[in-house]
Parts: sequence; C-alpha cells; structure tokens
Amino acid sequence: MPSQESEALSDLYRDWSRRMAANPAMAIDEFRDLFEEWAGVTGTPEKITFTEAMVGDIPVTWARPDDTSERLLVCLHGGGYVTGSRASHGKLFGHIALATAASALIVEYRRAPESPYPAALEDALACYRHALASGVAPERIAFVGDSAGGGLCISAALALRRDGLPRPGAIFLMSPWLDLSASGESYDSNAEHDLIVSRPVIQGLVPALLGEHGDINDPIANPILADPNGLPPLLIQVGGHESFVDDSRAFAAKAQQAGVTVELEIVPEMQHVFHFLAGAAPEADAAIQRAGAWLKAQLGEH
Repeated sequence: MPSQESEALSDLYRDWSRRMAANPAMAIDEFRDLFEEWAGVTGTPEKITFTEAMVGDIPVTWARPDDTSERLLVCLHGGGYVTGSRASHGKLFGHIALATAASALIVEYRRAPESPYPAALEDALACYRHALASGVAPERIAFVGDSAGGGLCISAALALRRDGLPRPGAIFLMSPWLDLSASGESYDSNAEHDLIVSRPVIQGLVPALLGEHGDINDPIANPILADPNGLPPLLIQVGGHESFVDDSRAFAAKAQQAGVTVELEIVPEMQHVFHFLAGAAPEADAAIQRAGAWLKAQLGEH
C-alpha cells in the first residue's frame, strides 16, 4: 500500500486535472506555470550547491554535492517536451546527484511548440559534447531523465551512435515516455489509476513535439521503434499505476533482446515520476538510493 506521504503527488495531479478541465483553452504560459508546481512536492536536498550557467546559448544549472566525484549526470527534465524546467526538476536531480555523489548538469533545452523536434535533442547533444570537451570521460557520464526527458535520453544515445560519438556509461530513466503512438495496453488498464497521463494527453502533445517536419516513424524521435543495439546499460524505474508502464516493459524487452544490460523496476501503485517525492516519501527515497548505487557501479566508484 502506498505511504501516506506519497499522496502528495496524487493530490497535486488531481488538482492539475481539475484546473485543466475547468480551463480547456488554457494558455501555454499558464500551462507551463502549472507544471512548475512539481517542485513543491520535492524535499530540499542538503549539502549541495546549485549554480546557473550557460553552455553556449543553452541555460543550464550545475548541481554539485559537497561530497562528489568525477561522475557526471546530464539531466533532461520531463514535461511532454512542452513544460518543465530547471526549476521544476532541480531539487529532484539534486537528490539523484547526492545519491550518486556526482555532479549534475541540468539542461534547459528548447521546448515545443516554439522549438519542435529536433531542438531539444540538439541541446541535449550539445551539453554532452560540452562535457566531453571539458575532459570528462564518456564512461563517467550518465544520461538521467524523467518522462519526456527519459525519451530524450534514449534519443540522444541513438543520435550519438548514429554520429559515431562515444556513448555515455549509463542511462537512468524515470517513468520514460518512449512510444509517441501511445500504443501500450497500460493506457487502458491503468486509465483509472494514472492521474496525469492519458492517451488523449499524449495525442495532443505529439503534434507540438514533431511540428511540421517531424516524423512519428523516425526511430530517434520515437525510441520504441529503434534498434537498441549498442546502447549503454539502462535502469528504468516506473510506477505500477502509470499509463507509461508498457512503454518501459516493451523497450526493456527489446533492449535485452539486443544484448543491452537492462534493469526494470516497476514500483507498485506509484504515480507518474513518483521520484518527485524525493525527500518527502519513502518510495521515492528508496528508488533514488537504488538508482544512485546502480549509477556508481556503472560509472565507477571514485
């Protein structure tokens, strides 16, 4: 049974759903402001410093724990490629950085619909190349992302493979959105449980992401269609009550068949990106500690 503390995220999602239903023509700026409230359910991490910076013309935030290492997390936030930011996700990624004793580079990539695909992908790749140019070894870098940011992590790894660039040492995905066609059966079986993600929501986001020139059949844009061969080790954590749970099952199975090292954790009765409850609910804290230990093992202990 979910902890009482985990209800804070469910309550937030119910509130958002009510507000969006009451204002179906909500302006995009108001829609984005709504999703900034994600940060309100996350506990404030301690013994970590956040510094805003720029990578070229891309705004970023560095999160550096007091106790850190040579490991680096390139963090890509969720929000349907339309919402979400460094601010909404900063504390969450800070908790993951602490659990990994790693610096985190939190990327404020360009968002749709103003900047459709491949803008976010280009920004993610630019920040990864910046890390390499700064002297960080690729095997010490992990991509970390939630929801749309999780899909973007896979898209970035696929693009690196396409371009012949070094792959990162690991990828950690939280509740990833990997199938733009929303074909998973869990959209139906979890329709009464998932309080924020539904098939109509996804079908509304895809045109904004792809714009006039994107193609839903492009496997880099739509990772569920991709050949995962050669991807780095993957850890996927997803809530059992999510519409996206079949995205994770299907991609994990496909990656395993391609010889990729994959760990899939389905956490019972949890909501979409339950990790936002880091520092506030035991399920999120336990998942992040497991992820931190896994990332240390993949990226090296020092």
